[in-house]
Amino acid sequence: MPLTVLTATSRVTVFLLEDLTIAYTTQSSDERGLGDIGLVTVVGEEDDGDSLWRLARDLGGRTSGGDQARWILTQASRARIVKAHTDLPYAKWAAHINRRFDLDALFANHDVLMTGQIALLDL
Repeated sequence: MPLTVLTATSRVTVFLLEDLTIAYTTQSSDERGLGDIGLVTVVGEEDDGDSLWRLARDLGGRTSGGDQARWILTQASRARIVKAHTDLPYAKWAAHINRRFDLDALFANHDVLMTGQIALLDL
């Protein structure tokens, strides 16, 4: 059962991480539009996002939740910065978020990481 379902139109960066297709976008917690919530989600229906946390543990060598969250956000931020992947400036999407992690300090401009599964609509 997902924590929450979100739908929006926003910039989405799609990239490969191991054998997963990942989508990264941001949301804002208030009207300022700061993008302080990072959404890093698996594209498709086969995975609920928990594989991201396993990769952070297995590939990133991270054991604490905070370190795993920062590793996930690092992969997403890196994919967006290098522009080596698909950038969809106005993608419509629907995400089933099953995990929310509140970071202890701002990291990659995010206070919160949400993970789960996403469907990209009307591509």
